Amino acid sequence: MNDIADIAVRRLGINGFGRIGKLTLWHHVGRKYFDEIVVNVGRPVGGGLADIAHYLQRDSTYGALHGYLHGYRGLPVVTDLDEAEGSMRVDGVPVRFLREERNPGTIGWGRWGVPLVVDTTGQFLDPTVPGDHAKGSLRGHLMCGAEKVILSAPFKIKAKATPMPEDAVTTVMGINESHYDPRRHKVISNASCTTTCLAHMIKPVMDAFGASRILSASMATVHAATGSQQVLDRLPKGGKSDLRKNRSILNNIILTTTGAAEALGLVIPEMKGIGFIAESVRIPTSTGSLIILVLSIQESPDGPGVTREVLHTIYERAAAEDPNGYLHFSREQNVSGDIIGLPRAAAIIEGHEIHTRTAELAIDLQKVPGIPEALLKTMDSTTVRPRVTQAVIYGWYDNEMGSYVNLLGDRTVSVAEGM
Repeated sequence: MNDIADIAVRRLGINGFGRIGKLTLWHHVGRKYFDEIVVNVGRPVGGGLADIAHYLQRDSTYGALHGYLHGYRGLPVVTDLDEAEGSMRVDGVPVRFLREERNPGTIGWGRWGVPLVVDTTGQFLDPTVPGDHAKGSLRGHLMCGAEKVILSAPFKIKAKATPMPEDAVTTVMGINESHYDPRRHKVISNASCTTTCLAHMIKPVMDAFGASRILSASMATVHAATGSQQVLDRLPKGGKSDLRKNRSILNNIILTTTGAAEALGLVIPEMKGIGFIAESVRIPTSTGSLIILVLSIQESPDGPGVTREVLHTIYERAAAEDPNGYLHFSREQNVSGDIIGLPRAAAIIEGHEIHTRTAELAIDLQKVPGIPEALLKTMDSTTVRPRVTQAVIYGWYDNEMGSYVNLLGDRTVSVAEGM
């Protein structure tokens, strides 16, 4: 590897080498923006570096690394393994693996000349925890030499009354990436795969009709299994209350929770004024998920109605005008396997399954709190009848590589370019 004192070398640090960590390495090896990559595994692995290389080159969902990089004619791309240095070349890119420290504060990114770290562990979510916390924290990366850290998950502040730190921000590429201020922000959340898809589904509708016409919203994500599910039933750990997380994902559809509604308000602030419910279920697939979004939209008295055709036009135009190609619109009849690995697709709108129903609501203003009695007496009728359309919109997303890691890579490079 190059001399770590060479400041012209672009280096990236990756903390964690699970699903997102490995695929993040795949992404950046293929992208070739960073000259060197340092991966903190945080523990010994099997028989050594050769077993890390074995894990790196194979994936049960996306196939072989050389196939991902170069297609079916690709040849193995891992060379120059050096067990003593913990280094190898991956498609020509020098990669070093650290296998000692799990606490971000003791990894020592400064020693390796790493200014930017992507934390993919899912363990350090609270941006308010100080860097020297005994159990580790996101800010530990900054304490040990990194200048900025990107979290591949939503922030989760344990002390609910504690405000978000001034140097922390949540962004979704293609939605609010400009909210990141390189002079101010050191800790950046890339939100979640579900929030990313949801934001790209709801923003075109909000842009078309305005937030004030969206009366309520709800979503359910039919989500592929993640590392939090169990292969077989197991006994819950002490203090755990969600017993379903200990049931086998191989045999069950498992109800769970999602923080997408809360995180959506961070990237699209207008959503905070809209009643929103978000639910999630896990299903026995390795990736490829689906959001079912239901919107109640008030009809305009002097404009076109909210119909399936109108929504098709909104999404087709938004997809065509998306400079990054994050939003896709499809008239095909898709299944989840069709969208796995689709490059940089935050959301694939299933146009074939958009449905709308319009009805007239009867609202008795006498039962609405806050309306003065004197005003009610001036009305010929205290019943108003607004027309409301309920729209059901389906959006696919590859919750690992296609919809999340690729956009995480874009966020990472954009931050690096400003450093």
